[in-house]
Amino acid sequence: MKLVKWTVAAFLIMVGAACQDSEVGPDGPTTIVNSNFEASTDGWVAELTDYPLDQKDILEFQSGHKALPAPLDSSKKAFMVSSHNRPDDLFMFLKKKVTGLRPNQTYKVSFEVELASKYANNSAGIGGSPGSAVYLKAGASVIEPKSVKEGNEYRLNIPKGNQAEDSDTVPVLGTIGAGDDVTQYKLIQRKTEKPITIKTNDAGELWLLVGTDSGFEGVTTLYYTKIKVTAEL
Repeated sequence: MKLVKWTVAAFLIMVGAACQDSEVGPDGPTTIVNSNFEASTDGWVAELTDYPLDQKDILEFQSGHKALPAPLDSSKKAFMVSSHNRPDDLFMFLKKKVTGLRPNQTYKVSFEVELASKYANNSAGIGGSPGSAVYLKAGASVIEPKSVKEGNEYRLNIPKGNQAEDSDTVPVLGTIGAGDDVTQYKLIQRKTEKPITIKTNDAGELWLLVGTDSGFEGVTTLYYTKIKVTAEL
């Protein structure tokens, strides 16, 4: 009987270890991040950049683990971010560190993002449309994406392009427009059109970011519900 118990226990340990193994192999994409924000922010951190130093206190930046807004299911949680784009060029983003990848290895990384937006494609606003002039971007970096001081402004320390422009490692996934004549929050999905090619550092680490590059000079409040990231060799 003891032998049977130890055999079963050993088997369960091996199964558990296999389930936790996220080693990226050559046979296709492997999920390296799958955040649904139901229980927590899952290691993602919110940050704001691309604004003059003297405007920092008037951007109304907020973030946190919040219930979804009506008419969505308020029993479910999301990662809420909100800010007022007074400088007409504001980047509001989430970032997360990924470890356990192969050191100095080139990967092809893809994103699938779901978020709640209430902004219509055909809406009009100061500087641009609240829906079609706010661009969702997602990308990867070997260094931590940060808001850094450059002269009289804060800027992102990695290339991301400006608003509708891509960079090599931070492409545009689309806008936050949720459809024509939308006035209430609804879930929208966006994903990378082609994988991002990125090489890990000596420790097998990467930083991921998802954010909005805004040309709308008003308040944007979004609720991220899912971020799935896959990688392949």
